[in-house]
Amino acid sequence: MHKKVFILFLIVLTIFSACQTEEDEVVEPGISLSLSNFVFRKANNPDLLYNIYMDSDGNKFDGNLPYYADITKLVANFYFAGAEVRIGDKIQNSGITVNDFSETLTYTVLGEDGLTKDYTIEIVWFTGLPIISITTDDHVEISSKEDYVSGFTSIDGRNMFNDASGDMKIRGRGHSTWFLPPKKPYQLKFDDKTEVLGKPEDKKWIFLAEYSDKTLIRNNLAFEMGYISNLEWTPECRYSEVFINEEYNGTYNITQKVEVGENRVNIGDNGFLCEIDNSDHLEDGDIYFNSTRFTIQIKEPEISFESSEYNYIMNHIIEFEEVLYSSYFKDPLNGYRKYIDVESFVDWYLINEIAKNVDSKDYSSMYFNLIPGEKIKMGPLWDFDLGFGNVNYADTQYPEGFWVKEHQWFQRLFEDPSFVDLVKSRFSFFRNNQAYLIQIIDQKADYLRWAQEENDDRWDLFGNYVWPNPVVYDTHAQEVEHLKNWFIERMNWLDNAYNAI
Repeated sequence: MHKKVFILFLIVLTIFSACQTEEDEVVEPGISLSLSNFVFRKANNPDLLYNIYMDSDGNKFDGNLPYYADITKLVANFYFAGAEVRIGDKIQNSGITVNDFSETLTYTVLGEDGLTKDYTIEIVWFTGLPIISITTDDHVEISSKEDYVSGFTSIDGRNMFNDASGDMKIRGRGHSTWFLPPKKPYQLKFDDKTEVLGKPEDKKWIFLAEYSDKTLIRNNLAFEMGYISNLEWTPECRYSEVFINEEYNGTYNITQKVEVGENRVNIGDNGFLCEIDNSDHLEDGDIYFNSTRFTIQIKEPEISFESSEYNYIMNHIIEFEEVLYSSYFKDPLNGYRKYIDVESFVDWYLINEIAKNVDSKDYSSMYFNLIPGEKIKMGPLWDFDLGFGNVNYADTQYPEGFWVKEHQWFQRLFEDPSFVDLVKSRFSFFRNNQAYLIQIIDQKADYLRWAQEENDDRWDLFGNYVWPNPVVYDTHAQEVEHLKNWFIERMNWLDNAYNAI
């Protein structure tokens, strides 16, 4: 019995000694300070129709408020462990204190021992994107691609860009994007040149609906490649939430219009902006000609059939094609190089080939421009919502295989080894920027964190088939991951393919 008591005494003594010597296990004062369960309750905020719960990530709470809520006058409910909670010198009482959450706030939990712990509260009003409100006269529906509807628009830049407002006209635009999806694209025209979302002032602005691209990112990704390329001009764009006649119409990509101007395709007063188009797209009033290979629409300037300007551009393109398909087309002085700006052809080709852009082989949205006395330049870039594998009716669904290389001009150019060498060299440039472009996708996805949810609530996209998507995913994150994986596989395939040429 005495032996058992002695052994028990030794065990207790050992445990006591260990607790005294292992200082790392001593609980530090104030470690229990905490802030939790941060919520804006409907009962304390008359603007709200339901409770808004904030997400927690360590020492940060974030979330978003509905559009109709007043972010400058909100009462928060929360739990905390400590003596009190302050913002600066102002004591915070759960369910009572009113604050302006339009800026990030820091809640400080104070302990009796003087220690403190900070928590960041970041609330986004609606989606955090700028908001464009369009009101048509008498709330008339925008139902035509040809006829403008008059009205007024206001732009709330969300403190990121200058606010703007003014009289405007708006109409529909696009081909399949106008007729097929319920979410329509638009062209808005101000009475006066106006800066929009930090972009250089002009009258006309394009509202891309991005309905078939559930990531909302593909056009942006292609444009980002344009910004780092040798192309002279690529449209600038910004995401915005759009309300039409006081109803939310979704997230749009607001872009500069492909047109001639000092802040756009700057080709002066005598230049030509042309589009390799499809005869099915031609409408009454379009000015076009048939080259030896394509139907080509003259977008600008406004000219008439058989005018001197018309005959000049038609004859020049036909002459270029005749030389391109001649026996001496490789001649550095009298061959195709006499007619084209090779750098622009290479970069335009590569960006469209990387995207495996379905329309850029022989269909539409293939722009080029020419100033008389100078060389033909490809560009600007346009129309990538069905790029990067986002189709189910063509081989462009798959990351493997050439596509734009089979465009008739480029198919011939690839018969010149010097052109091939330029393509391979420039592809290395884009390959070296692959990590940067993946980062762009991630940044855009994060920026659209709340917007993609609201856009989906409006149009019910995720988990449903939308023409012509080859895959259907349940979330925006899955759609983005698919885009990234396709892009990586595409770059890997092209890397091997160009090395094999």
